[in-house]
Amino acid sequence: MNMPFPFFCPGDSLPDFQSGLVLLVDKPAGWTSFDVVNKIRVYLRRITANRKIKVGHAGTLDPMATGLLILCTGRATKSISAFQDLPKQYEGVLLLGASTPSYDAETEPDAFFSWEHITPAMLENARKQFLGRIEQLPPMYSAVKVKGQPLYKLARKGKTIERKARAVEVYDFAFRQIELPELRFEVRCSKGTYIRSLAHDFGKILQSGAHLTALKRTAIGEHRLEEAWPLQDLVAVLESFGQGS
Repeated sequence: MNMPFPFFCPGDSLPDFQSGLVLLVDKPAGWTSFDVVNKIRVYLRRITANRKIKVGHAGTLDPMATGLLILCTGRATKSISAFQDLPKQYEGVLLLGASTPSYDAETEPDAFFSWEHITPAMLENARKQFLGRIEQLPPMYSAVKVKGQPLYKLARKGKTIERKARAVEVYDFAFRQIELPELRFEVRCSKGTYIRSLAHDFGKILQSGAHLTALKRTAIGEHRLEEAWPLQDLVAVLESFGQGS
C-alpha cells in the first residue's frame, strides 16, 4: 500500500499531527476502539492547541479483543478507507459446548451443548467449510445499523431482528492448538469478517455450540502488531510532548 503520510514511531521527535500521521496501536482489552481514539485526541488537542484536530481509526475491534488498531490524524484521516480495505489477521480462542447472545464472552451463555462427540476429522471438515468466499450474518451485538439503529442497542433490549447475510472471504483458517472443548486458531480474512460469527457458526456445523473467548488482531495488510505502540507507551510520549509545549 502506497502511503503518502508518515508513521509515528518510537524515538521520533515532535511530529506534525495536523499535517497527517499514522499510528499503529496495540489496543488493550476492555477498551473500545473509540476509547482509544478519544484518549489520543485529548492529548493531540493539548499538543496542537487545535480542538478540532481529526483522529480516526481504521477498523473496529470489540472491547474484549486486543491487538492492532490503526489510527490516523489530521489529513491522514483521508486514508482510513484504504486501511479498512486491507486483509486482516487474527489469533483467537473459541470454546465449544456453549453459545452466547454476543457470540463471545461479553455475555453469559444462553445454551449448552455436548462436545464430547467431536472428533479430529469433524474439526477438519468444519474448518474447510470456512475457507474461501462465505456468507455471514452480522451478530445482533454489532454496530451494523438497520434503519439507522445500531443492532447492539436492540440486542441490549432483548430484541432480535432479521439481518442480511454478507459475503466475506476467509483466506486461511488454521488450528494452532486443540484441547477440547477449547480450540486456538488463526484466521486471515477480508474486511467485514466477524470472527465472532465464524466461531458461532463453527459450533453449529459441529452440532454443538461455540463462542469466542479471546481474540487478538495481529496484522492489517503488511502492518503487524509487533510494530505497534503499547497504548500506555504512546500516552506517555504524548504526555511528554504536552509538558514541553
